[in-house]
Amino acid sequence: MTSAQSAGNGRGAAYIGALTGVRSGKRSFYPEYVRSSQRLERAIGALDRISRALVRTAEGPSALVEAVVRAAADHLHADWLLFAIADGVLPAARPRFLLLARGRLLDNEDAIPAHARAALEVLRSRPWEAERPVADEVRVAMTLDGEPVGGIAGRPGPDIEPAETDLAVLRVLANQAAVALHNSFLLHATMRLRGRTERLSEEAAQQARDLAARSAELQSTQQRLIGAMQRQALDDERHRIARELHDSVTQEVLSAGMTIEICRAELAEAGPAFAGIAGRLCDAKDLTRHAVERLRAAIYALHNTAEESPGSLPTLLKRLSTVHLPTDLTVTVRVSGDPVPLPGEAEHAVIRITGEALFNTAMHTNASRALVRLRYRGDRLVLSVSDDGDGDPAQLRRSLRLTSATDLAGCHRGLANMRARAEQLGGSLAIRKSRIGGIMLVVEMPLPVAAEGESGR
Repeated sequence: MTSAQSAGNGRGAAYIGALTGVRSGKRSFYPEYVRSSQRLERAIGALDRISRALVRTAEGPSALVEAVVRAAADHLHADWLLFAIADGVLPAARPRFLLLARGRLLDNEDAIPAHARAALEVLRSRPWEAERPVADEVRVAMTLDGEPVGGIAGRPGPDIEPAETDLAVLRVLANQAAVALHNSFLLHATMRLRGRTERLSEEAAQQARDLAARSAELQSTQQRLIGAMQRQALDDERHRIARELHDSVTQEVLSAGMTIEICRAELAEAGPAFAGIAGRLCDAKDLTRHAVERLRAAIYALHNTAEESPGSLPTLLKRLSTVHLPTDLTVTVRVSGDPVPLPGEAEHAVIRITGEALFNTAMHTNASRALVRLRYRGDRLVLSVSDDGDGDPAQLRRSLRLTSATDLAGCHRGLANMRARAEQLGGSLAIRKSRIGGIMLVVEMPLPVAAEGESGR
């Protein structure tokens, strides 16, 4: 071989050595190259395992740590391999350690063998000499932002002689795992914070809606309260006026009517010469009666405003019994059977009949109490008004017959009007002796009640 060839071979060996990290003469070059090639293949395989391990981040910290442990163990053909996080760092990271031994993953400290337990204590302490060799054990640090946060320790297989490349692979695995655990912690913390923020935001929005609703409700309630106070003031004034009319004006008109009736009766007994004056007094008495009816209607209107519901017939009768009569007459209203609705004119007629009967009781008897009974009997309605006064049923029946046969210048038309109202509804009027001592007027009408004007069809 010439000197030029020798020089060329020397330069070629230098180039190969620079590319492979192998420096050797002819006899040892090839075995060294083979070993370097094998380490390169293992490094490439380890990088592939690293990439496959680190993409498990999305599955959570436990899956990531498990993948890292398995990748490191495969690279070293390790009898056992331990991954551990140092005390006081990454407090939310779980698991804090994981051991792969004989194909089993252990995260229970009580189940860890003694030789691995010593390595666990070393990895948990800070600071520590991460890559200082201990017998046949390999150990590398796991760092985050230049600070040790744990590490990987293991026992390589008998066919593996760890080189710097192997330690570099383990460092990459450990450091990337630390970054992934930290990012996972931040991600989960961010998600929890975001979830809490969303919940707080929704709660705040709900509270704002509730507050707005309560504010609107409070404003509406305040307006209703002001309106109620105003209506109450008006009602109080109406009731005061109604009491004044009832206790003074009505009583005075009733007294005037009774005085006129006494005078008319005395003139009638005095003889025919006073017949004209008696007739005019009868007209005056009718005028007082009409005045009392209007007063009663006004009192009723004052006690019952347009805003109040009209109510059923029993309710109307109970109202009537409290506002139309002298205070010394006690009226009781009793209802039996199942009430049925009546046409408006029918209810009005029943109310007018009841009011006229109670008016006559107050005007013409010495009654102290009256009983109004309204009975629904399936096919008919029975209204009765009884009193404990000194009236004579026979005399009232004669007066009713006389009034129906002749016109007495309007005198005693009350009974005739009641009977006419009852007959317009297809019913009848009867005068009987009351069980409580006085007179009982009984009105019966069929159910359903025909509208006014239809009873004769």
